[in-house]
Amino acid sequence: MTTPVLPSSVLSLENASHLHLLSILHYVLAGLTALFSLFPLIHVGLGVAALTGAMPIESNGGTASLGETRLFGWMFIGIGSMLILCGLTLAGFMAYAGRCLARQQRHTLCLVVAALSCMLMPLGTVLGVFTLIVLLRPAVKAAFDASPTAHA
Repeated sequence: MTTPVLPSSVLSLENASHLHLLSILHYVLAGLTALFSLFPLIHVGLGVAALTGAMPIESNGGTASLGETRLFGWMFIGIGSMLILCGLTLAGFMAYAGRCLARQQRHTLCLVVAALSCMLMPLGTVLGVFTLIVLLRPAVKAAFDASPTAHA
């Protein structure tokens, strides 16, 4: 037995309000994720300080060689930059998923972002699980499919 496809305008008030609330919460979590993803700027700063010589590094009771200091500095800069880039990218996808939830577009993207949000404990896990629950409802899936801008 197949479930009938409901157009977006027939989406129940409860499902519509859930999507609206999830959209707002995605924006909030995106902001928090962006904020916390900037914490590795401390590591980048330490790496720059090590490269410029502003922070002397000691190794086995003596000062480290120039090669060790440069390696230390570049590792801190590289790892810190990658963490910042990944965090800001995830925050951007969360904000975009919030927009897509409000417009009932890109169902698969919203599912993937909800699953990725589950990694961010505890708030992301709660939001991700509730988003998955709402998005997996047949009526909500049908509303995303029936949206006039779903495939734009």
